[in-house]
This record gives sequence, structure tokens and C-alpha cells, in this order.
Amino acid sequence: MIRYFTAIFLALTVLATTAQAETTRGSATNLPIPRFVSIKSDECNVRRGPSLSHKIDWVFTRKGMPVEITAEYGHWRRVRDRDGVGGWVHYSLLSGSRNVIIDEDMLPLNIRPNPDTQISARLEAGVIARLLQCSADWCRLSAGGYKGWARKTALWGVKPDEIIE
Repeated sequence: MIRYFTAIFLALTVLATTAQAETTRGSATNLPIPRFVSIKSDECNVRRGPSLSHKIDWVFTRKGMPVEITAEYGHWRRVRDRDGVGGWVHYSLLSGSRNVIIDEDMLPLNIRPNPDTQISARLEAGVIARLLQCSADWCRLSAGGYKGWARKTALWGVKPDEIIE
């Protein structure tokens, strides 16, 4: 009987946590947290805390790199990269334009969201591509002058359940 109640409690806890995660909003923007954005500049200081007085831990040097906002404090956003490393960035260094990082080497870029269609290009792992659209399983990308569809599971910078029209 105790196992039964424990299982019910755990299930309810998971449901409550999931519902809370889906409704979390940023205190400064009222936008969903977490959410993906991109680095706007060639140099973006990442600090230990949300102010200029905090030490710079490192600098992003790749314009367009996708990062995930995990918290907000005034004009500051706590971000993390695909390796899970995070810190605080001033909001003016971030863009709402969506990019993704290719996680699979030689990822086929199909002309339609179907693996049996013609391949317009293959993208190397680590390439940053512009995110144009996403269905349930596929995303339309633009990279290096090529456009096409890639499997969502091979990308970092888009949520698995995210639809973008």
C-alpha cells in the first residue's frame, strides 16, 4: 500500500513540475523561461552575476551562436550553451533571431521534410544554421546559401515539442 501511495505522489509531483515548467515566465519580459535566443555580437561577455561589477568568466566569440535563457534579472539574462555552461549576459547582446547548432556530422539537408527526398546539402557538426520553421519532427534551415529540412533530433537550439511557423 505504501508503494502505491508513493507512486501516486511521485506521479503528481512530476505533473506539477511539468506544469510549472511550462508556465514559467521571465520577470523582466514575461516571455517563457527557458527559451532559445542567439548571440548578437562577435564578442559577448559572460559574467558570474547580473551586473557589470561581476567578473567576466569567458567571452562568446561566435556571432549567431544559440543559447538558452534560463533566468532574467532586470536587463540581464542567465544563459547556457549546448555544453550546459552558463553565466549572465546583458540583454543588448542577445537577439530573438533563432539559430541552431548542427549536432550530427554530415547531416543531410533535404528539400522537403522527408528523408526520401533529394538532399540539397550536408552540414558538418558544429555549423550554425538559421532556423526558419519547425514541424513536429523537422526544421527548415538556412546555412551557407543552402536551404532545406533537417531532423529536429539532430539540432541543438530548438525544443523537441516546439513548432515554428
